[in-house]
Amino acid sequence: MPAPFQPDQLRSLLRPLAAARLELPVLQAYRRFYGLDLTQRFAGLDNRLGSFTAAGYQIAVQLWAPPQPRGSLLLLHGYYDHMGLYRHVVDWALSMNFAVLACDLPGHGLSSGVRASIDDFSEYQQVLAGLFDQAAALGLPQPWHLCGQSTGGAILLDYLLHDGKRPELGQSILLAPLVRPRAWGWSKLSYRLLRPFVREIPRRFSENSSDAGFIEFVHKLDPLQPRTLPTAWVGALAQWVPRIEAAAPSAHSPLIVQGEADMTVDWQHNLAVLQDKFRLPQILRLGEARHHLANENEALRRRYFEFLRQYLE
Repeated sequence: MPAPFQPDQLRSLLRPLAAARLELPVLQAYRRFYGLDLTQRFAGLDNRLGSFTAAGYQIAVQLWAPPQPRGSLLLLHGYYDHMGLYRHVVDWALSMNFAVLACDLPGHGLSSGVRASIDDFSEYQQVLAGLFDQAAALGLPQPWHLCGQSTGGAILLDYLLHDGKRPELGQSILLAPLVRPRAWGWSKLSYRLLRPFVREIPRRFSENSSDAGFIEFVHKLDPLQPRTLPTAWVGALAQWVPRIEAAAPSAHSPLIVQGEADMTVDWQHNLAVLQDKFRLPQILRLGEARHHLANENEALRRRYFEFLRQYLE
């Protein structure tokens, strides 16, 4: 099936976000395909897609801003994901009257870089710093709440443990955050054995949500899905995990949502690490939820959105 829009064409048209006001047909097709055109639900919405430069990458960045937002949500997606898959989170944040600023990580979605790869997780911190700069340049209202799914959550917890001192920040939301993936010992052994011989292996798609429509879309229809697992990304993760597990405790108190049917991350180990690293983290465990909380079924999304709402009112 041909793609409903041309990703390379759209990448080539990205401009700095402050000036990104053109409504081109390829952009309209992108928004329709991913359900990101929310202007009919939210009157006066400022919706822009542009880019900024960080760590040597062109980073695609997108803004949804109501006329008079009472705060902002800065959103980071998970591994293999991109902004187009986060319409439920964006819609929820807009219903709370927050502006939303999100970006595609290097090698993902509309951003540049080797697909699904990274040389060092420190590059993700440079991207997050660039996202903060974009929020400041746009004058997005404070507080700036943070939200990250999986690897996006890993980026945020790294920031909170090693910096996290920006006065603009409000709550930090970690959805199924990555510390260690499931079967991490076997993954590290496989990486050491494969590294001298291969640069990537075929991706194994998993059923990481109980929303069958989402699984069908990601597995078969989404033109922005990477199809391989680069060994470089696994190597970067292997360097990053000890850094996080050795970090000094933080005074931050993040909001953590974790599914107990998650077969992607080692969630029991990860929650123990997070409870040790942060002061009184607020944790919601969902017995039936799988890994991709941003795209779990509607009933589960409603449960954790209500949990988060009480801390963001």
